Amino acid sequence: MHHTGKQNPVMEFIWKGSLVVQILIGLAAGIVLAILSPDLALKTALAGDLFINALKSVAPILVFVLVAASIANQRHGQQTRMGSIVVLYLAGTFLAALVAVVASYLFPLTIQLKATTQALSPPGNVGEVLSTLLFNVIDNPVNALVNANYMGILAWAIAIGLAMRHAHDATKHVLGDLSQALSFIVKIVIRFAPIGIFGLVASTAAETGFGALLGYARLLAVLIGCMVFVALVVNPLIVLQNSYKSLSVGIYLPARERHHRVFHA
Repeated sequence: MHHTGKQNPVMEFIWKGSLVVQILIGLAAGIVLAILSPDLALKTALAGDLFINALKSVAPILVFVLVAASIANQRHGQQTRMGSIVVLYLAGTFLAALVAVVASYLFPLTIQLKATTQALSPPGNVGEVLSTLLFNVIDNPVNALVNANYMGILAWAIAIGLAMRHAHDATKHVLGDLSQALSFIVKIVIRFAPIGIFGLVASTAAETGFGALLGYARLLAVLIGCMVFVALVVNPLIVLQNSYKSLSVGIYLPARERHHRVFHA
């Protein structure tokens, strides 16, 4: 007789449950621990640091492989409408940044950061900024991955992706499988987000007090408000404008073709 084992509900919630709910539980648990035992809460900082470093370590190689694989696996002559996608992306990014700037002036916030002894030197002029940008683009690929130089990572990923469009299909499949494997690793890392949030919140509240958490909560409220405004107002306006433009072109072209047939028959 075949018996189907029922999975443990706790493990099912951990691996298949809502990530948002798990993060909220970790957030609440971190606050409770900071209240009950500040000394123990300080020791949980390791969990938060491990989570952040895991994300920082996998992000550069993930971006590199995903961009290279997507370009390499693009078929010749395939209509991708990349021009329109890039224009819409730039417009959406600019408008989102504009919303963020306006919100920062409407709701000014001050948050407490960790003290650092590293001095920052701002660039002297525009030429220095452009020079730094160009050197970042042509950076050594290994050095770009190690230092998370995303300008260099994107440049090398685009170059390798374009070059590998002429490679054998088996090589392209290997690159695609590698991108899927890295995406799976990222999903695993994200699943540990509640533990990382728990460590970050508990250690921060125990070290700086709940006043800092209140500042972060206000910042989070402003960020969520900006995201909701962009999702419900800005993006629909972009879609509406683009749809109206496409509809106008679709109506205008057949009318012009009929006019051409009548007067040039």
